[in-house]
Amino acid sequence: MSGALLDRPVLAVYEAALRRAAAGRPAPLVLRDDRGGEHLLDPAAWCRAALPGDRLLLTGCGGPTLDVGCGPGRLTAALTRRGRPALGVDVSAAAVRLARRRGAAALLRDVFAPLPGHGRWRHVLLADGNIGIGGDPARLLRRCRDLLAPDGRLHAELAAPGERTWSGTAGLRAAGTDREETFPWAAVAVPDLPALAAAAGLRVLTIGTEADRWFATLTPA
Repeated sequence: MSGALLDRPVLAVYEAALRRAAAGRPAPLVLRDDRGGEHLLDPAAWCRAALPGDRLLLTGCGGPTLDVGCGPGRLTAALTRRGRPALGVDVSAAAVRLARRRGAAALLRDVFAPLPGHGRWRHVLLADGNIGIGGDPARLLRRCRDLLAPDGRLHAELAAPGERTWSGTAGLRAAGTDREETFPWAAVAVPDLPALAAAAGLRVLTIGTEADRWFATLTPA
């Protein structure tokens, strides 16, 4: 769930959960949205080799791919195993170490900082809620457009139809604890994507679903 600069306190909560999950211990997190709604996150899922629905996301990546907010490298490593050039970027040092440990190429980098291959990536991934990075989906989509080749493809995971699009200050805490750290985050539901995409200079090519997950493929307009 990371990929743009986070304050150290919230990053510490995230990294502690990742380390516990990678060690096989329960590490659930609670994400509070801008209206106080709570969403349970499972870092152990991000540490698995694959999740239901990954297949649909990965089959669209036929060339060099940048995995934004790669976390422990599940998708970057899967692409590498398929023989496809892939690079993960994340602001969490713990996540980057875990990604590299599983054979993925990964950099400790903010998505809004200078990145290799600017303007030449065939594919960019925003999976596992990472369209929320930075709390400003329009800005993030513009950044992804700039990273893509002129005919490249952005593959983004979305909130399901019927869920709410929001952006603002979120909270993160370990489940069962009271101490919460705040950070900017967002969510984008399927019906609201086309307008956001157009404002960012992108157009939606396809929207699909698998295993109760929703994905869109976009390209520069």
